[in-house]
Parts: sequence; C-alpha cells; structure tokens
Amino acid sequence: MDQLMDTVRRAPAATPPPMARLRRAISLFFALDGFVFAGWVVRIPAIKEQIHASAGALGLALLGVSVGSVATMLLTGRLCRRYGNHPVTVVTAALLSLSVALPALTHSALHLGLVLLLFGAAYGGLNVAFNAAAVDLAEAVRRPILPSFHAAFSAGGLVGAGLGGLLAPHLSPLWHLLLLTATGLVVTAYAGRVLLRTPPPRPGPGPRRDGTDAVPGRGRATRGRTRLLITVYGLITLCTAYGEGALADWGSLHLSADLHTGPGTAAAGYAVFALLMTVSRMSGTWLLERLGDTPVLVAGGLLAAVGMLVGALSPQLWLVYLGYALTGLGLANVFPVAVGGAGALGGPQGVVVASTLGYTGILLGPPSIGFLTEAYGLPRALTTIAALAAVAALLGQLVQRGRRRTSR
Repeated sequence: MDQLMDTVRRAPAATPPPMARLRRAISLFFALDGFVFAGWVVRIPAIKEQIHASAGALGLALLGVSVGSVATMLLTGRLCRRYGNHPVTVVTAALLSLSVALPALTHSALHLGLVLLLFGAAYGGLNVAFNAAAVDLAEAVRRPILPSFHAAFSAGGLVGAGLGGLLAPHLSPLWHLLLLTATGLVVTAYAGRVLLRTPPPRPGPGPRRDGTDAVPGRGRATRGRTRLLITVYGLITLCTAYGEGALADWGSLHLSADLHTGPGTAAAGYAVFALLMTVSRMSGTWLLERLGDTPVLVAGGLLAAVGMLVGALSPQLWLVYLGYALTGLGLANVFPVAVGGAGALGGPQGVVVASTLGYTGILLGPPSIGFLTEAYGLPRALTTIAALAAVAALLGQLVQRGRRRTSR
C-alpha cells in the first residue's frame, strides 16, 4: 500500500491532450492578431497629428499595410510548405508585435508608409500561417472548429479597441503601442512554445462531425477542377470580407449622416455588428456539426443579405441596429467555412488563395462604397454588401456540388 501511495505521489500531474493544448495556443495567436491590429487602428488619428499629414498623405501611407499584407500572403504559403505552419506562425507573430510600435517613432508620411509595409507583411504572413495551422488541426480532429478561432480574433479585436479607447486619453501613442509590443511578445513566447514543441497534426480517418469527407489530394499541387474550387472559395471570402470592411468604415457614418444620430449612437451601430459576429462565431462549430458546411454558408450569406438591406434602407434606428445585427450573424461563419474549405483542398496554398482574395475584398469595400456614395447616396451604396452576400450564398451552393463531383 505504501509503495502504491509513493507511486501515486511521484506520478506527474495530468496534462491536457496535445490537440487541446494546440487548439488553445492557435486561438491565442488569433486573439493576439485581432488585439494588436485593433490597438493600432485606434491610434491612427494620434499618429496623423504626430506626423502632420494631410488626409491624402495618410491614406497613401496606410496603403503600406495593404501592400505588405498582400505581397507577403503570396510568399507565406511557400514558407509554410518548406518550414511548417507552426514556426512561421511564431516568427510572424513576433514580427507583428515588434513592428506595431514603429509607427509611433515616425515623423513623416513617407516613413510611416515604410514601417507599415513591415507591419502589413507580418500581419499578412501571420494570417496565412495560423489559418493553415487551424485547418491542419480541424482536419486532424475531424471537427469544423475554424469558427472558434475566428471568434478569438473578433474577441481580441473588441478587447484591443476597447482598451485602446480607455488608454488613448492617458498614454501617448508610443507608450500604448509599446504596451501592445510587450503583450504580443509575452503571448508569442507562451503560445509559441506549444506550437514549436507540437508536430503538425495529421488528418484523422473517417468523416468529419459535420458529415463531410475531406477531398482527396489535400496539400498536393492543385489542378483543374480542384484549383477552380479553391478559387471559388476565395471569391466567397472576397464577397464577405467586402462587407466587413465596408461596414466597419461606413456603417457608423450611415447612422450619423442619414439618420442624424449622435456620435455615440452611431458608433454603437458597428459595435452591435462586431459583437453579434463574435457571438455567432463562438457558436459556429456547434452549427456546423449539426447543419454542415453548405447550409451554414448559404444561410449565412442570405441572412446577411436580408440584414444589410434592412440596415441600409430602413428609416428607423432600431431597424438599422437589427439589420446590422443580422448582417454580423450571417457573415460571421462564412469566411471561416470558405478558408477551411480551401485549406482542405489545397493545404497552405489553398489558404493563401482564400486569404489573399479575402483581404482584397476588405481593401475594395471602403473605397467602392465611397465612389458609389457620390453617385447614388450612401444607403444605396451599402446595398452592395447585401448583393455580394447573396452572391457568396450562391457560390457556396455551387462549390458544394463541385466538391461532391471531385470526391467521386
């Protein structure tokens, strides 16, 4: 008996399964990405004053984030195939954390644009790498868990924006962004140890919990029909990301300019959209396991289309809030489903295609709404979000048929 008790006392404490630890670590990187990016965004007005830039000069400087992101996304797929998704995730997260403090050290629009190229490169690379790692894990556990990772990103963004709003009156941009750097490096060191010590998981056998099977040929060079399906998934991400970017920049302005609300009421409109998107992503795995990819994708696109029509054209404030809420609920899981589908078909390169097209949608949304507003007015311009959400629903139905043929 004494020997048995000694054995029990010497036995190591129970540790979580490797898959569970890996899932938490990847979720931390998603949350960190949203937290750091939101923290940077809320300090843009202060950086503008610091460098004494005009609106046009600032706009050109901010293009550095976009150019750096898109250029690096195309390269990151190759890096992931060569070195692995986990090391690339850790390196790009550290680079993102370090580079977010650089804008506070600039004194001209040109210098700001150059450092934002580096920040954008890290941001784009991290998005591809951790999405590829999340797809690997989802294929290994045979569960549609990608929405939970994107929920972590949304939650991180909400915390980063909220904390930034609280700190902005009390901290200079430099000290605030240095705080983001310190937080990012601590999270990267903690979660990165798990990623670097855990080998990439292999796809598990059998059908997934949502009833679908992985398409044969994952990770190999995509040709013919498979490449076409990945492109369609990318177009779905473009359609939905267009709505996210456009509503983020123009949703509050619609409330203030067209419904003549105060700044607080106008800002609450986007907060409703972001909050409902986060909540919807938290329940995304549950929905996918019970309904499957295609119903969630199609229903999400249609719900967002209806919601945005209500939000754009309704004359009453509560109806606009309702429309924004429905749009957030609908769009929330479309992007993760599309990225997961592209990754299941083509591995990291599939994630690259879907992420690059998705980020292109984010870039196209705000300026497109601006041009359309000048010609037709903001309410009508916002209906393009509804139109593209409906297109995403249609493409989701078509890509499902294509996957069935490819599986056969």
